[in-house]
Formats: sequence, structure tokens, C-alpha cells
Amino acid sequence: MPAMTQPFAQVAEVAGDPARARVYEHGWQSWSPAGLYPATSTSPRPRRPEWLTMGYRPGRPAPGTGFQGEGLLAVLPADGPVRLWAAPEPGREIASIRVRALADRLVVESDGPVVERSADRLGTALAGWADDLAAERGAAGVRSLLAAWCSWYCYWADVSEQQVLANLAAIDRLGLDVGTIQVDDGHQAEIGDWVERSPRFGPFGGLVRRIRDTGRAAGVWTAPFLVGARSRLAAEHPDWLVGGAVASPSNWEQETRVLDVTHPDAAEHLRSVYATLREEGFTYHKIDFLYAGAMDGVRRADCSGLDAYAEGLRLIREGIGEDATLLGCGAPLLPSVGLVDAMRISPDVGPDWEPLDGDVSQPGGRSAVLAGRARTWMHGRFWVNDPDCLIVRPAVERRDEVAANIAASGGLAVSSDPLDALDDHGLALTRALLRPSSAEPVAWDAAWLGDSLVGPTETTSAVGKSLH
Repeated sequence: MPAMTQPFAQVAEVAGDPARARVYEHGWQSWSPAGLYPATSTSPRPRRPEWLTMGYRPGRPAPGTGFQGEGLLAVLPADGPVRLWAAPEPGREIASIRVRALADRLVVESDGPVVERSADRLGTALAGWADDLAAERGAAGVRSLLAAWCSWYCYWADVSEQQVLANLAAIDRLGLDVGTIQVDDGHQAEIGDWVERSPRFGPFGGLVRRIRDTGRAAGVWTAPFLVGARSRLAAEHPDWLVGGAVASPSNWEQETRVLDVTHPDAAEHLRSVYATLREEGFTYHKIDFLYAGAMDGVRRADCSGLDAYAEGLRLIREGIGEDATLLGCGAPLLPSVGLVDAMRISPDVGPDWEPLDGDVSQPGGRSAVLAGRARTWMHGRFWVNDPDCLIVRPAVERRDEVAANIAASGGLAVSSDPLDALDDHGLALTRALLRPSSAEPVAWDAAWLGDSLVGPTETTSAVGKSLH
């Protein structure tokens, strides 16, 4: 059922000089920008049309100027308390919340229900609201996760079984504190054909046994709601696709569509895929491009995209079991509270510091650092934050800042370097940062952010020094 968009209506005014105020804007999904901005500026906008879907909120473009938070936005006036507006039931409906500056005040508007709360500091307001939401959504009791190694930033989609095994051997030889080995994109035959192997891999059973024989857990990447145009699934079951929903026009050099989990046969297929991966021995699952599951479109059942998304995650959890670790990525953030164990809270890091076209929804060290700092308050409340991987080989630009961001996060620590390519400094950083995640929230406040921060903060510099 396509969503019916509502007109925006005023919900509040914040008196005072807008030039002295700031706005905290929270984006839709893992890769969407988040940050603190001067109230008279404009927050980031997608630089390419397809990035509205892949990096922002599909179907909800922001106005040309000002701000649009998705389910969460706060104003920090020059005088008076911080005021925060949020969706009261983010599992069911997420309002877009806008702020625009007039000469003597800020006007707050929303296209759906919001609740307001206030506090003396931004960190206090966010923490109080997050603690209440976590309790309502059953997200209490965040558990620590062991450090991991991931194949993605080493070998991208060309990864092979032999490369994974070579790094497994290097971990033992170097004595690194790694508890999970995660095979990322490239193991599958096609996008959507998750239990069929690429020619670079044999049956997964043998690889999983090799990993588990070292005392480590085996992890795997999938994108459960994506169906590539070249896949066997798309050819054999076109009726399993959400009508009118295109998750990406050209990733993997093909159009990717969306699996309709409200179709009974598609739902059983999804559950069966993850049950098969569990039988093969995987206990750690990174599920990616999750925004697709919440996209509007024509489904078999008359339900919203958010309802379908929640049902899809329920089916995945049924397949993998309650004891497995579920890491979300590219996911609608607030609707995922209580549904995953860990969550990516930034765009991909990438070896380059600057993102493509300067769009901070796209991969880059700066993108990961900015959004990761802006969402640090989620850690230990909703889930274990995933600030994305530690990559510190010599070719990575500003690698000390990438490392410092992970050190300060308290979240998941995942190395994604070819370990034998590390120099002495990169290896020292890796040794220092591969540790279990914290299970408690991290002290956080707006001072971490600056205004549209680009360079290192005092916090980053201090952490960086501690690693040397």
C-alpha cells in the first residue's frame, strides 16, 4: 500500500534570534546524514536523484532550504532549554519534521504526530527520550559483542574463500583479539540468490568449520529485501516483488527490486534462507540495504512499508534463532529499535576521506565520522552502535581520525584490512582497537559535534593520542 503523505502543519515556534540557534537533525536511515547545524543554514541534500532513495528518505524530499528530520529533531536556542520533537510510535509511523527560520523565530512543522520534550542540554534530551523509547520497544539489555574481521574493505565483491582463510591464519599468527569472521558481499551467486555460491567459494559448510575450529563465530553478509534483475529469484518469481519499488537503479550493474514479504511464498522463502544459513553454522548476520524493506509500493497485503519491514525482520529472526547476532545496515533507524542487536549508524567509511560529490550520505571517512558522532547517544540504549569498520592500512586517508572515531564510540570494533598489508602503525592501531563493545551508553554531548564539523575535535585528538 503506497503511503498517503499528509500536509505539513505547524507544531511549535521557538522565539529568539535564529542566527544564535542550532538545529540537531536526524536522518531516516543508517547512511542518512545527521548532525548539528546553525539554524539559518541548510542541512545536506542528495547530490544525485537516486541517492534520495539510497541515502535519504524515499518519497520524502526535503525543502530547498532549512531542515527535515525523520522522526526526530531538536532545536538548541541561544537562551532557554533544548526542545526536542519525536515520533510517538516509530514502529508504526515516522513523521518528517521541518524547521525554517524567520526573522525573529524558528517555525517547527510536521506531517504527522510528534511529541515534545525539553532539557537543559541536547545530550540529556536525547538520552531521556531514547531510554523511554528503548523501554517501550523492548530494547533494554544491550549485550557486548566481540571484535570481528570483515572481508569488505579488503576485497570488495571479488572476495574468495582462500582470501578469507588467509586472513584467518593471519589473525592467529598476529595474535589479534578477533571473535567473529564475517564474509561480506561477493559470496553469493547473485543479489537475491543468497544460498547459492559464487564460483570463488565452495559449499559454506567447509569454510564455517574452518572458522569455528579456531574458536571463532562465523558471520555472513546478505541484503534480504533486495532482488537483482539478474537473479534466479527475479526470473522465477516476479510475483514476489513489490510493485513500483526500485531499491537501486544500478548497484551491482543491475536494477534491484524489493521482496514482498507479505506474499506467503516469499515470506517462507525468506525464513528458509536464514534457516539454511543457521544450519550451515552462521551465528552472526549483517543484513544490509534494509531501507528497501520499508519502501512504499504495491504489496500482496494491504499494509504500510513499515509494517512490511517489521514482518521481514521477524521472519529473519525466526530463521536465524534468538541467540544469533543481527546487525542492521542501511536501515530505517527508529523503526528498528528493539529488532536488531547492533546497527550501523553512519555511511560506509571507505579509504577516501571525502565522499563522492561531497554528499555525506555516501562512503567516505568524513561521512562515517560525522554521522557516527551525531548518533553516539544511541549506543547502549537501542543496540550496539556499529561505526563501520576499522581500516588503517597506509592507503587509507586520515586513518588516525577513522581509528579515533571507533575508539570513542564504545561500539562494534571490526577490522577490514588485508592484515598482511598493515604497516607497524596500522597494526598497532588494530591491536589497540580490537576489543569487545561496551554494553553501556557512552557519555555524549553536542560539544562532540561543532557545527557541520569537518576536522578532528578535541575528543578525537585526545583519543588519537591515547592510541600512539
